Formats: sequence, C-alpha cells, structure tokens
Amino acid sequence: MQTNETPRYDASVNTTGCCPKFNPEGWDAQELHFKDKRFLRATTRSVMHIPLNMGDVFARVNKHIDEAEASDTDRFIVLSRDISLWSGEHLFSVTKSVAGEEMTTLSGDFLTKVFEGPYSQARQWHEEMRQIVRNRKSEPGDVYFFYTTCPKCAKAYGKNYVVGVAAVA
Repeated sequence: MQTNETPRYDASVNTTGCCPKFNPEGWDAQELHFKDKRFLRATTRSVMHIPLNMGDVFARVNKHIDEAEASDTDRFIVLSRDISLWSGEHLFSVTKSVAGEEMTTLSGDFLTKVFEGPYSQARQWHEEMRQIVRNRKSEPGDVYFFYTTCPKCAKAYGKNYVVGVAAVA
C-alpha cells in the first residue's frame, strides 16, 4: 500500500440503512504505512472491555464528520482498541479536521488480518495479531480492530468481519 492508504472500502451494498455490507477483498495480509495520517479520536466507556456508549459516540462522531465533509469514503477505517478495562479508543480516518472533536495523527507500519466470527473472540484475535508480527521477526506494538459492522448489521448480513491491524514496532 502507498503511504497513508488503506484498502478500498466498498460501501455500495447497504440493505440495512445502517452499516454497509463489508467486502473483505483486499483487506487481508496487507502492509499499511502511515505517516502523520489524520484521524479523529473518540473514546467510549466500557465495563470489563464491554462498550457501554459506543452507538452514541459513533453516531455523534459520524454526524460531525459528515457535517464537516471530512469523510474518507473510499479509504474509510475506524481503528479501535481497549485502553483499559473501562475505556476504548477509536480513531476515525478523516480527510480534514473536524470542529468540536479531538484530532490526532498516526505514523508507523501495520499488518492486517481479516477475521470472521463473534466479538467474543477478540482476545484470541489480539494474540494472533501479535504473533503475526512476531513471525515477521519484529516486536508487536498496539493492536487495533476495525469492527466493520455493528452487531445488528452483522446478524442481518450473516457475517461479522473484523479486521485486525497490528503495529510493527
């Protein structure tokens, strides 16, 4: 991938009126290279890694992104990770700053893997991502997940694709 690119996000199929049906083609086994890639940063509250207000936070953030015309439509990704038992961090790719929201950048090299299954497997996926980096003779850094659909849409589409994104330290 070119610097600051992600695989193409195909949002053309959306039968739920909520999340597009994720097309995993081109997302597995990719090497991403970010240099000061712009993201909007949001946090959610959790209890023992279970998010409490993710829907409200994502709705607010997506509304602000749309109002600012900052959507990175074809290269859309949200990188999520737990920063504690009680809090999650979510980095939304954007094309420009969004008023009223915290902005950040991300730099580094990352490896991807597409998973399919229930969210309860996230712990195993996290370790698998770390091992993928170690298999490359590198040290794993932060591990993020791109939850491609909400639980309701995953059920409607019959697949729950999650893209693991691991930093190579």
